Amino acid sequence: MVGHQNTIYEATAPAAMYVAGILTHPAATTPRPYRNVPVRAALLNWLASTAYDASDEIVGRTEQYSPGFLAPGTIVASFRDLRPMLYRAVSPFLRDGHEDVREAAVIAALILAEHPALAEHRDHLAVHARAILDTGGDAPNRRVARKALEAWGHEVSDLEPVVEEPWNWGPHSDGLSYLEPPF
Repeated sequence: MVGHQNTIYEATAPAAMYVAGILTHPAATTPRPYRNVPVRAALLNWLASTAYDASDEIVGRTEQYSPGFLAPGTIVASFRDLRPMLYRAVSPFLRDGHEDVREAAVIAALILAEHPALAEHRDHLAVHARAILDTGGDAPNRRVARKALEAWGHEVSDLEPVVEEPWNWGPHSDGLSYLEPPF
């Protein structure tokens, strides 16, 4: 496995780089079996979920119980170093014509933008986060958008408060397992 319950494994980084590399492949527009959603949306959702597993929120909580978890050279630290590269792969889909692809790209980008090297993109991403909050019906995605805006110092008092989830939940959930195709 490349990820399970907020765990980043040795295989996670190579798998994420591969997924990032195939996002632009024409086959990524193929609808998933039994759903009218492009495979690209599922790939972006997986990247978002994996990035969440290495997010400041999850890593901070894990560090409380496992000091040194994020020490330089660890698997998690190495994965977190990939965030700028993963962001470059995700960002072309922020304005995708398919709503599911666009929302998955925004959620992935919001999580990846925690990396200090991506701070320059946060104001641009704030517009996308607001769009998720204005139109998105998925509560976990709304949570990611609101938390990103709060963390970046944007005014959120006009928004409904975030209902905290158990700490090991991913950034989004469509009620289906990430183990179904393509994973």
